[in-house]
Amino acid sequence: MLSDIEYKKLAWHSRRGMRELDLLLLPFVEKCLPALGEEERAQYRRLLMEEDQDLYNWLVMREPVPKPELEQIISLVRGAA
Repeated sequence: MLSDIEYKKLAWHSRRGMRELDLLLLPFVEKCLPALGEEERAQYRRLLMEEDQDLYNWLVMREPVPKPELEQIISLVRGAA
């Protein structure tokens, strides 16, 4: 179960300052994050550690995702946008 503190922490880290990323990540946080299991939340935390430009390129499919462990969470984020 996602605690209120963890939700707020992940929501805060999802605000990247790059408008395009905010438009992709924040709807995912609002719609999907509370329902994710622990493994998916761990993947999302790992995703947030990546550079903004890489994240954007992967999310809009400009570049293939070079890290197989992130493909599932990226697919979930794309689906929420």
